[in-house]
Formats: sequence, structure tokens, C-alpha cells
Amino acid sequence: MQQQSPPEQFDLAGIVADLNSLLRLKTTVIGMKLFATVEEMEAIPKIRRPSAIHTTDQIVSMASRLGWTVGITGEDLVGAQCRAVIGLAPQDEKWLAGENYVGVWHGTAEDARKRQEALDVVPFGQYKALAVSPLSSGRLDPPDICLVYATPGQMIILINGLQYTGYKKFEWGVVGETACADSWGRALKTREPSLSLPCFAERRYGGVPDEEMLMALPPAYLAKAIVGMKQLAKNGLRYPIAPYGIQADVRAGMGVSYAGKK
Repeated sequence: MQQQSPPEQFDLAGIVADLNSLLRLKTTVIGMKLFATVEEMEAIPKIRRPSAIHTTDQIVSMASRLGWTVGITGEDLVGAQCRAVIGLAPQDEKWLAGENYVGVWHGTAEDARKRQEALDVVPFGQYKALAVSPLSSGRLDPPDICLVYATPGQMIILINGLQYTGYKKFEWGVVGETACADSWGRALKTREPSLSLPCFAERRYGGVPDEEMLMALPPAYLAKAIVGMKQLAKNGLRYPIAPYGIQADVRAGMGVSYAGKK
């Protein structure tokens, strides 16, 4: 039997400190982790369990807006959509039909089905529970993914940091409603950086402000992005991005930012 390698170790508090220094984030960076058993989730120090029915958006925001460590099972969530995205309910024919969305979010049953089929979700059957917690607490060590809420200006610097070495073009989709499938659903499924425009439900029930986007990514990618952002900052490419002036002679600025090092 092949022995599993131990999980990679990260200085989670250090990662958060670097992120806040580099990007001046307003919202708490959090971790998210799936568990094969409820008992594993409930063993997390200072875990809170919901006393009411919520959306996953609300659970995520309890960590990112309130600083709580919260654990859930499928029974704590309002419906199959929230459960299915994180692998706590089956993606069966009833779910794929998306009947509740016809005439509300989509004009036809065909449109609703196409949207359901487009969602990135965690396959059902492997996990029984999920927890979220501020990343700096170290209670999910390591988390499966980290969630970073940021403005577009902060987000592009984070992306530039990811691309500083080992460049790849990122290609992300927008499913519309159920945008959590673009962020934590996709990142949990693929273990790749996943960017989203938070949807109506995330903003209405999760309290995500208008100006924020969401990046979900494994901690190794976040550590990589920080290394890249620190080098970019040394090169004068940092947040906040100071406006140069729309009528100024651009040559002096471009010479610094784009001419390269000789």
C-alpha cells in the first residue's frame, strides 16, 4: 500500500500578514476545508455550529466578515443548490433540471438546465461536512482552499503575482447566478485558482459589497502569489496603483514600468 505524503505546511498567519501588507485588504482572508466525517469537522477548536438554516454564502461570510470558525453539514444549508456545489448533495436529474429557476432566473427549462450543467461542483459521495475559518487562526491547517475578497485593482496585482514565474494564461467563466461554483466550487474541484464575480445571492445573503470580487485558490498558490507580488513591488508595480494622469507625457512612466532592466 502506497504511503500518503504528509500535507504541505504553510505559515498561514505570515501569508495573511503579507497579503494585507501588499494589498491592504478590507476583508478577512479565510480558509475552507471539506471533511469525510462530521466528527473530524466538529473536532476543530472553537468550531461553531449553526442553529438556523443558511446559505453557504452566509456561512462563508460568518468567517470573512465576522471572524468566526463555522462548520456545517448538508442539513444546515437551505437547499440542494448550496449543498451540491460543495459535494454535500447529489448532482442528480432533479438537480440538473433546475426547475426552481425557470421563469425566475431563466426564461426556459432548457436555459435552466444549461446553467446547472455549466456549474463546477465537488463530486458527491466523498465528503460529509465543511468548515470555514479565518486563515490566520490556523484551525484548518492546511485548508483545501483560501478565499480572498478584493477590489478589481487589488485582484489584478494578486493575479500578476501568480503569473510572475511559471506563467500561464488564466481563463475563467461566469455562470451568472450560483457564482460560488466559479469560485469555491471550481477551486475545490480542480485545486486551481478560480476567480468569480459574486452573484445576487452572495451579495444579498452573504453581504459581499459591490466592489469586491472573489479569488479561491489552494494555499500553495497563495504563497506563490505573495513571492511574485513582493518582486513586483520591488520593481515599482504595487498596490495602490497611483494614477499617472490622463494628459501627462507618458514616456517617463512607461520607461520605468515597461522598459525592462538592462
